[in-house]
Amino acid sequence: MRLPIGTHTQRPWRIHRIAPDFAVLDVWAYRCPGAGPDDLATMLSAIQASATHDSGPSPSRLLFAVRWKLGELFGWDDEESTVPSLTECLPEDLRRPETGAPMAGLPFTLLYQTHDEVAMEVVNRTVHAVAHLGWVRTRDGDYQLRMAVLVKPNGLLGRAYLSAIAPFRYLIVYPAMTRQWERAWRERAGSSGIVTPLTGNPR
Repeated sequence: MRLPIGTHTQRPWRIHRIAPDFAVLDVWAYRCPGAGPDDLATMLSAIQASATHDSGPSPSRLLFAVRWKLGELFGWDDEESTVPSLTECLPEDLRRPETGAPMAGLPFTLLYQTHDEVAMEVVNRTVHAVAHLGWVRTRDGDYQLRMAVLVKPNGLLGRAYLSAIAPFRYLIVYPAMTRQWERAWRERAGSSGIVTPLTGNPR
């Protein structure tokens, strides 16, 4: 379910101070029945497990395959970049040994994790982006997982890229992600063996 931008910007997430000049592109909500405020690591592990094990055909997976191939052809994802990582902006209490480590099954590196929010980063020649996940308590007392996508386009190429992919995000990528993540939560008992950078107790 897509939500207004203000549902993210009005909450006291720590990412606001770390990425103050990033624009919030999208905010999306996921149903996670029975979730509690300390279940973020469990949810993230389930998401990573579903991404690692789900290899069947889907329009979303096809789009990502096309995106990676275009990136390979045009050098969009070259490791060399003049854009500094947001890890340099982290306060000391958010720094962990896993900071900057690749996320298993996801095209991101870890920025930080607390008990109720996690931020993941990707930097390439089109955009500098952050995927932020956090638990939010709803009016009926349940907890809802919310994802906000924060971006800073890299010049004209980045702005053109974001405009070009907008229809695909709303029509294909986010609906497919919603089904996958909500299913991952329901089936989370089978994902406990996945090893991710998010080990130990978050601060």
